[in-house]
Amino acid sequence: MPRRVHPSDMAAPASALPDLLRELLASDLALLVLFCVFVLEGAMLMYFAPSELLVPGALALLGSSTERLLIVLAVAVAGATVGQYALFLVAERVGRERLLDSRWFRVGDERLARFEGWFTRWGPYVVPASNAMLFTRGMLTVPAGLSGMDDRRFLALSAVGTLVFEAALAGLYLAGIELL
Repeated sequence: MPRRVHPSDMAAPASALPDLLRELLASDLALLVLFCVFVLEGAMLMYFAPSELLVPGALALLGSSTERLLIVLAVAVAGATVGQYALFLVAERVGRERLLDSRWFRVGDERLARFEGWFTRWGPYVVPASNAMLFTRGMLTVPAGLSGMDDRRFLALSAVGTLVFEAALAGLYLAGIELL
């Protein structure tokens, strides 16, 4: 007769838990989750997790070797750019009024008008500038989509601004670690 396995027999000992967590964080699954989080952040759907914490947090959890730093930056830039492109396409296809009426879009008419003014005044090059600055990240995505900006140009400019921002965050994190 086969031996019955009790659930407590399958539980990992407490000392193995940190190793299991470390393995999970080091796996490709962690990078996939990070990518998905950045897609949501880029699409302006992650109001509860500020982007200023995502790269430093990922480096703290995954490690800050040169290889890990480059991987985290690549995942961050790719994910945020995909998310911003999705928002760009939504703005382009549904238009200003429908976007403002959407419950998930939390930018008001007055604030959107201010960012549209920036886009009108400075043109497409304000996209990477806004992506590289605190508090304006991604805010020019919607005006760019509403203006009918070329998709490839938007993707390139968005990625450049995101790379500058995320690299600065990583640099600040690494500098802070050195000081400690």
